[in-house]
Amino acid sequence: MPNITISLDEDLLKSGRRYAEKHQTSVNALIRKLLEQTVRLQSDAWLEECFTLMDRSGANSKGRRWQREDLYNG
Repeated sequence: MPNITISLDEDLLKSGRRYAEKHQTSVNALIRKLLEQTVRLQSDAWLEECFTLMDRSGANSKGRRWQREDLYNG
């Protein structure tokens, strides 16, 4: 696994270490978890937004179904 170097305010790092110790983890694990959650949330956010917009639209097919060919028949 590649390593990175980051710069943190000394007080922030101390607080992070206390938090990590209290939760039986490491600052490294905290940063990794936050980055994973942030990246995954952003990559999935578009899908959640699509469903939200569909729900808000109020559209209703009234049970009507279509076939792929219908798209080309105008």
